[in-house]
Amino acid sequence: MYRSKIKGLGFYVPDNVVTNDDLSQRMDTNDAWIQERTGIQERRHVIRGEDTTTSMGVKAAKIAIERAQISKDDIDFIIFATLSPDYYFPGPGVLVQRDLGLKTVGALDIRNQCSGFVYALSIADQYIKTGMYQNILIIGSELHSHGLDMTTRGRGVSVIFGDGAGAAIISRETDMQKGILSTHLHAEGQHAEELALIAPGMGQRWVTDIIRDNDPNDESYFPYMNGQFVFKNAVVRFTEVINEGLEANNLQVSDINMLIPHQANLRIAQFIQQKFRLEDTQVYNNIMKYGNTTAASIPIALTEAWEQGKIKEGDVVVLAAFGSGFTWGSAIIRW
Repeated sequence: MYRSKIKGLGFYVPDNVVTNDDLSQRMDTNDAWIQERTGIQERRHVIRGEDTTTSMGVKAAKIAIERAQISKDDIDFIIFATLSPDYYFPGPGVLVQRDLGLKTVGALDIRNQCSGFVYALSIADQYIKTGMYQNILIIGSELHSHGLDMTTRGRGVSVIFGDGAGAAIISRETDMQKGILSTHLHAEGQHAEELALIAPGMGQRWVTDIIRDNDPNDESYFPYMNGQFVFKNAVVRFTEVINEGLEANNLQVSDINMLIPHQANLRIAQFIQQKFRLEDTQVYNNIMKYGNTTAASIPIALTEAWEQGKIKEGDVVVLAAFGSGFTWGSAIIRW
């Protein structure tokens, strides 16, 4: 049995910065309203034709591979987490394989939205621990901006999300005191429609239905979120799954050197910080700059925190996420 560790990290965000004031030119909103409710000041949006979910993931992956000091030929498996794939099918995992020029290794796509990176990390951890693979590339990448309702009708959701990608190389570690100590995954599908994008989908409204009806008021292909309900569930599940991870490893809250929560809403992160009585130096948030990048949010934040020297060898790092599904999870890592 082996231990798995994060050997390399990288992230990429588009150059195009969209401020709250920019959004106020397109919908009835303002900077104060957005910051008060979400903490977001700006986000990045892809300019059409310049990037895709896959290309952003590839750019992040190249950085992670270089920092891991491995060759692309050393990668044994790919796991790609996203809710915004380039195509309905195939998924972006095989596109990354092609664009990086990798060998014919397996490529797995997972659809766990905001908790996607934690789920991907957990899967990679199991493959490494059993000895099946030695180096796994995991990517969380999202291109939200092309699919948002950028009008006053959609402002409750559209102001929150941004585009970007983060990547990590998960590798075999023989020192059993280091690496990923445990991961914890949960889901509660009875609330699936409280945060969802219904169409196009084979269950209710497929492309043919949308084209047939040609209804300009059809909102089924825009994201829907019951904001207050999601917030209330998020703070509970974040707390539970962080505690679950600590208890599984006989750790105390005081042992946490860095908590990186999914960047859903700064108010959620602040609530969790207060709940656990953590100092500002023990929590990393960057939603102010990038908005909610869903599956990309944790790897982007994790990479930034590491780049800034906020994560050091021996530190206990806690990753936690909650999102659509409802799905949530945590990972406890000793750096």
